Amino acid sequence: MVRKGTQVPYIVRPMEALSIAAGMTNNLEILVAATLHGVVEDTPATIDEVEERFGKRVAALVAFDSEDKMPDIPLSESWEKRKKATVVALQDASLDEKIIVLADKLSNIRSINRDISNIGDAICERFNQKDKKKHEWYYREVASSIAELPEHTEYQEFSRHIDMVFTK
Repeated sequence: MVRKGTQVPYIVRPMEALSIAAGMTNNLEILVAATLHGVVEDTPATIDEVEERFGKRVAALVAFDSEDKMPDIPLSESWEKRKKATVVALQDASLDEKIIVLADKLSNIRSINRDISNIGDAICERFNQKDKKKHEWYYREVASSIAELPEHTEYQEFSRHIDMVFTK
């Protein structure tokens, strides 16, 4: 597997999320969940399989960061609903859940920032949602929803990348 629109091996993404989370905690369950955060969205694996192999807590943390893909609706049409659901869920999320979301989203925005430097706004063509302004809304809402993490350099980096990507 490779990352969407790239030749980067997929395994780089979960390892990067693990590394980011490890900068904020040494809790093994959080680190495992950060590593597995995309497994349910991006592979045939299920939350039940995650629970069977890694336990209830890891499965719950992975489930929190896994979007309902709304299989009856095309991804481009469900994008906004899925992102709004994430933002709403973050309002009542635990600190552990927010650490995993930050690890996931920081990895994403790093990748976007790298690629936007090379191909510009054409990067939006690889996403289900093509409107860059909607991506900006989403990332800024996520940052606002996890704002109790400002002492972490990872949160500060996340905020800087958002500003870099969306002011270009």
